[in-house]
Amino acid sequence: MYDVVIIGGGPAGLTAGIYAARARLKTLLIERAMVGGLAATTEFIENYPGFSEPISGPELASRMEEQARRFGLEFLYAHAEAVQKDGPNFLVTTEEGQVAGRALIIATGAHPQKLNVKGEDLFYGRGVSYCATCDGAFFKDKRVAVVGGGDAAIEEAIFLTKFAQQVYVIHRRDQLRATKVIQERARQNPRITFIWNSVVEEILGQEAVSGVRLKDVRTGELKELNVSGVFVYIGYRPNSSLVKDLVNLDEQGYIITDAHMQTSCPGIFAAGDVRQKPLRQVVTAVADGAIAAFSAEKYLEG
Repeated sequence: MYDVVIIGGGPAGLTAGIYAARARLKTLLIERAMVGGLAATTEFIENYPGFSEPISGPELASRMEEQARRFGLEFLYAHAEAVQKDGPNFLVTTEEGQVAGRALIIATGAHPQKLNVKGEDLFYGRGVSYCATCDGAFFKDKRVAVVGGGDAAIEEAIFLTKFAQQVYVIHRRDQLRATKVIQERARQNPRITFIWNSVVEEILGQEAVSGVRLKDVRTGELKELNVSGVFVYIGYRPNSSLVKDLVNLDEQGYIITDAHMQTSCPGIFAAGDVRQKPLRQVVTAVADGAIAAFSAEKYLEG
């Protein structure tokens, strides 16, 4: 029996672990892959307070993990398969068995949203990717497309110019949603070309990606663009299915919490990208994690 069980090892989960373990609560963090979450797939983080120079996502995650271990946080690397109420407590079923907790913090984050077009699933891992940091090096001196217009899309487009000969940014509108400073860097980069008012209709290829079929949203005109890679950044979906029958979700599936990170189920808290909120960044995930751990402590005392 643990005082607190945290599911998810991104910045929110790690911070919750630091605060809970530091409060002398017996705490377990369950992570199915590597710690850091989406932050660990980011080449550089330059807007996290305290770092005058950019820090890599993996390095920041590694430091958080080291700090959490120093305070006594326990880790279980396994896939959490189910969560159920067991009287006043909670049972988490994993591939390694069941663990019980008096309080539960859901910090499972979100996953990339798909285009849901022909060829996307077929060529996943053969030219279709959702992580430029992971796969960018495979496209040295090639032409690639980035789909999206937000911060993540433009940051990854800039990163891809380290390898690719040309990067095409495909956006369904005629202006970007990314913050101005990131836009300016992209516009000044000679390897980046913008294709406005366009959506991907199909990803083309035989054994691997060879191009995309684009549709102009204004005229309906179709055209083909020859590229060897397609990187998709059109938003995220929350990983909330684990507790969908226990807590209230919004229309998009994000967990609804109050200011204390408390969900509709007493004893279950949510933190980070999985919960409903206006801004999803490392700094907000960290804040959520701290509040969730503090609230869990007060819940257990009560």
